Amino acid sequence: MVYTNRRKFLKSLALGTFSAPLLSKKLLAFQNQTTREKKGEMFYRRLGRTDFKISEISLGGSPIPDWAILTQIVEHGVNYIDTSQSYSNGNSERAIGRLFKEMGRDKAYVGTKFHARRNWNEETILKSVEGSLKRLQTDHIDVLLIHGVDNEETLTDERVLSAFDKMRKQGKFRFTGISCHSNHHKVVKKAIECGHYDMVQLGYNVFDIEDTDEEQDIETYDDYLGISGIRQLISLARSKDVGIIAMKALKVAGKRQKLEKYKIDGNSIFQIMLKWALSNTNIASVVTEMLTFEQMEEDLAVVHHPLTAREQSSLYRYVAENSKDNCHMCGQCELHCPEGVKTTTILRYLAYYEGYEKHDRARRGYKSLMPGERATSCQNCGQCESLCPYGIAIRQKLQHAHTLLV
Repeated sequence: MVYTNRRKFLKSLALGTFSAPLLSKKLLAFQNQTTREKKGEMFYRRLGRTDFKISEISLGGSPIPDWAILTQIVEHGVNYIDTSQSYSNGNSERAIGRLFKEMGRDKAYVGTKFHARRNWNEETILKSVEGSLKRLQTDHIDVLLIHGVDNEETLTDERVLSAFDKMRKQGKFRFTGISCHSNHHKVVKKAIECGHYDMVQLGYNVFDIEDTDEEQDIETYDDYLGISGIRQLISLARSKDVGIIAMKALKVAGKRQKLEKYKIDGNSIFQIMLKWALSNTNIASVVTEMLTFEQMEEDLAVVHHPLTAREQSSLYRYVAENSKDNCHMCGQCELHCPEGVKTTTILRYLAYYEGYEKHDRARRGYKSLMPGERATSCQNCGQCESLCPYGIAIRQKLQHAHTLLV
């Protein structure tokens, strides 16, 4: 279903009858209570029980920026880099390995990942991590993550736990984690509660804006953070001292279109998106790709300035005008598809192709799906769209994705 408040807001937006929102009391509370440590140009927050003090802005390694930009990002105080053995065929890890060798291992924490997909087992995990250590030119990984977990049973699978146990005894990593793109309400909850994982990398962006303040004049969604379970999951992580790193914060993706109409007081919509995510004190850092010097300067500037009321107003406008084009990866459509179509996964590949301009990665991902999981298996029943809180035209997007990705 599409929520009533959301329809009401879109109608008021079209008629030009809405008024600018006040800065919510909860948001002000977030900003006032944030535990931050300043060192040089950067602010740092604690990553849960790892006790790592990581930069509020972290670097995403898919793809990794050119060498000159990478070194400048680190010199500006970014000390956490997210990567994976699969990013750029291992070249992302190789660039970080060069960084460690030329600038020092203590310059940054690294989180890298292994896959538990298809024909995986304990041996494939161990082999993957050995390859990562070699490319990273280090004897240990700071945070070792399972990449893109979508089935909560993977988290306590004996093959995974045995591999972790062997590598821990050998000193090959310090802390464990997961990244999650979909089915987060089950996966992230279990990761937090089972006690085996020290941090979670979770999609969290402005399209998760909630509307629970009685003084709020602009309506977006009926507390989507609450409905989806994201708000509760992040609070649960805090209560268990599990660190949270937010990813996918710039929902418009890597190419950063020129969206001047949302610019406020010299701040771009991308800076406002990052400020919004960082206003949540339960989040340690926001990981973002910075591929140019302009993007580096744009993203790193946000740590010095809190989100303002005017910026929040622009943010709400952006959400309302673009919500139907953005899948939130809640996974409800995929979980309940009677044909087993990987709807959420396909829409993520579509976002990689159209938004992030990662054409090869998107095509490889789509082709890796089983034939019955692809868009061609959709029987047009519409159940996916009836479950979507945002009214996304899922069936139309599936067809479009298939056209682009085959």
